[in-house]
Amino acid sequence: MSSMVIYTDEPAAISVKVEGRMIFIELTDGRIIGFPAHRFKILKEATDEQLQGVKLRLNGFALRWDSIDEDITVPGIVAGNFQLP
Repeated sequence: MSSMVIYTDEPAAISVKVEGRMIFIELTDGRIIGFPAHRFKILKEATDEQLQGVKLRLNGFALRWDSIDEDITVPGIVAGNFQLP
């Protein structure tokens, strides 16, 4: 299996994983950023199983949870644009 990394001015993710109620993204520049699910309204209410269903979309520029119909942009996460404190 081969992988392709796209470098742009905007941060993009190359992987995403969920550990407990924390979501971690690995960025194309090597950084790993984590945030708690409770920082977003819909994720806060999601079950642990639903949180595990996250997928990368839009060439790593978005996270998508089909089961709860939620999308979050990676540049927004990197910028700290969370819905809740």
